[in-house]
Amino acid sequence: MADISLSQITRLRGDVIIPGDKSISHRAAMLASVSEGISHIRNYSSAIDCQSTLNCMQRLGADIRSRGSEVEIHGKGRWSLSEPGNVLDCGNSGTTMRLLCGLLAGQNFATVLTGDASLRRRPMDRIIKPLVQNGAEIYGRQANRLAPLFIRGTSLSDVNYELPVASSQVKSAVLLAGLYATGNVQVIEPVRSRDHTERMLTFCGVEVQRDGAVISLGKNRQPTARDFQIPGDISSAAFIIALGLMVPGSRLTLHDVGVNPTRTGLLSVLRQMGAAPELLNERLVANEPLADIRVTSAPLKAAEIGGSLIPKLIDELPLIAVIATQAQGQTIVRDALELRIKESDRIAAIASELKKMGAEIEETEDGFVVEGPTPLHGAVCRSYDDHRIAMALSVAACLADGESVIRDADCVGISFPEFFKILKKIAA
Repeated sequence: MADISLSQITRLRGDVIIPGDKSISHRAAMLASVSEGISHIRNYSSAIDCQSTLNCMQRLGADIRSRGSEVEIHGKGRWSLSEPGNVLDCGNSGTTMRLLCGLLAGQNFATVLTGDASLRRRPMDRIIKPLVQNGAEIYGRQANRLAPLFIRGTSLSDVNYELPVASSQVKSAVLLAGLYATGNVQVIEPVRSRDHTERMLTFCGVEVQRDGAVISLGKNRQPTARDFQIPGDISSAAFIIALGLMVPGSRLTLHDVGVNPTRTGLLSVLRQMGAAPELLNERLVANEPLADIRVTSAPLKAAEIGGSLIPKLIDELPLIAVIATQAQGQTIVRDALELRIKESDRIAAIASELKKMGAEIEETEDGFVVEGPTPLHGAVCRSYDDHRIAMALSVAACLADGESVIRDADCVGISFPEFFKILKKIAA
C-alpha cells in the first residue's frame, strides 16, 4: 500500500472533469447485461468497485467489451445469465454484492459471492432478509449475516417489502429480484433514497410506478438495450467542491456532474453553511439530471444535519466533518449510525484522525460534533483502507499548516482513482 504526502494549497483554479458515477455505473452494467440488444455505456466509472461488477457480470456469461471508460454490452434478455464456473469475487464493493443478491435470487442456477476481507466483515443481512422473506434462498456465515453468500436461484412469485429504514441498496436489490417475479412487485420506503435504479429501469422500458412512498413494477419487466451516458459522480466531486470553497481565492468549474436530487444533500448543506455552488447548464441525460457546478471560495458557518437529509449525503459525511473544522460555530451530525458499518467505522475513523490534526471533534453514537473554525496542522494519519476517509483526510491536509502523510492512500482507487491527479492539476 502507498502513502502520500500533502501540504497546504494556496489557491485552486480550473475546469474539472469528474469520472463516471459509481452507483449509476454498477446499475448500467447489470441492467445492460440482462437487456435485449446492444447497450453502449459512456464514461463508465474507472473505480475498482465498478470493475468488480463488470468482472462478475462477465463470469455470469454477459458479453462485455470494454475500452477504458467505453463499455459495450451485448444483452440477450433476463434469462441469458448462466451459472459461473467459480466463486464470484466482488472485491471491496458492497454495491456489487448487494445488488447481485437481488439479480441472482430469481435465476435458475446457484452462485457463490465473496469479497475481500473488508467486505466479508460488512453486514449483508439487511439485503438477505427481505429477499428470503419473498422466497429467495440465500445463505451466509454467522446466521446469514456475512459473506461468502450462497444463492440458490429459485422461482419468485410476489415480491413485496416495506423498508424499516431508507436504503437504496435494499430497495434496488428487491426491485432487481422483482424483474424475475411472476406476481406483484412492490417496495415501500420510509424516506426517499437514491432513485437511480427506478430511473434506469424506466429508461430501459421497464414499467415502474411511484405512488408516494410506494414503488411498483408493471407487467413489462424485460429491459431493452440503451445508450447510457454516465454523469460525473457527485460523491467524488464533493471533495473538489469542498476544497474550492475552503481554499481562499479559488474558482473551479466541474463539468457534467450528476445532480440527482436524491444525491445532492451536500449541496443543500453547503448552502445552509453559507456557500453557494452554482448549477449551470442543467439538463436530463439518460433519465438522470446533469449540470456544471461553479465553485468559488466562501466563508462558512456551522449547521445541524440529520433526519431525511442523511440518505442524500451518507458518503459525504466524513468530508462534512472536515468542512466543519473551518466553519464558524458548532456543527452537529446525527442519525448517521450507518457510518459505523461502512468500509470502516467512519465516525470513529474521521474523529480519531482529525484530532491528530488539531480539530475539535467528538464522536456521538450516531454522528459527531465539531467546533470551528480551527487551524489544522500537519500529521501522519491512517486511511483505515477506506477511500472516503483517505480523501476526506487529504482535503484536511490541503488546508493544514505543514506536511501531512496519509497512510495507504492508494485505497482512493476504490472509488476515485483520478483524485490525486486532479488535485495536482487544479493546484498548479
